[in-house]
Amino acid sequence: MYEVKVYVTLKEGVLDPQGSAVKNSLHHLGYEGVEEVRIGKVMTLRIEAEEDTIDAQVKEMCDKLLANPVIEDYTYETEEVVSS
Repeated sequence: MYEVKVYVTLKEGVLDPQGSAVKNSLHHLGYEGVEEVRIGKVMTLRIEAEEDTIDAQVKEMCDKLLANPVIEDYTYETEEVVSS
């Protein structure tokens, strides 16, 4: 069993209106040093798979469903979960 954390972020150059709104709110709260905020998402998946297929499966899931390849990038971390 593997636990995979998938991080999805907007590509450079893609406008992030939600990030801009958060940045403006932080400035109103007195955090003027915040220069940029980019909003993304993190997904945690538990996958039963063979070690040599996990990367291909995660990439396929991200390309087909979890990320929009036109405007988003993704990275992921995989960790084997040991049952007790």
